[in-house]
Amino acid sequence: MKTQSFSSVEVVSKFKALFEAERSKLVFSTSTSFNNTDFHFQKDDMLDDADLTSCELETSMRLRLRNRETLFLKKIDESLARIAEGTFGQCESCDEAIEFKRLEARPTTTLCLGCKEEDERREEIHIDGHKSKSLGSLRLA
Repeated sequence: MKTQSFSSVEVVSKFKALFEAERSKLVFSTSTSFNNTDFHFQKDDMLDDADLTSCELETSMRLRLRNRETLFLKKIDESLARIAEGTFGQCESCDEAIEFKRLEARPTTTLCLGCKEEDERREEIHIDGHKSKSLGSLRLA
């Protein structure tokens, strides 16, 4: 497998700009759109069981979305830290360079394709011997 060097200032700058733009967008949208009233029920929303269920589902979706945004923000911050350290584009498992195409597809990745596939194979079978439901037949290309 041919590896790509990430010592190029241009390539690293491209990813740094991408991460900083995504970070700004997430921080701005979270700070302006998030307020505690998003997670409280209004008296008018609870007219019957169907309305209450609908409100609970909507609140659950908002919380999941907020959690996903928080996790993504953490990955962005970790990626920016790797850029500052000079380790961006390096697999955290085998220390080999992560293929450029993989980084373009998933910029916050920390594993090369081979290590990610091995990681998924280990996750396929749980301690109790059952296969993971989340992976199914999914494979990285």
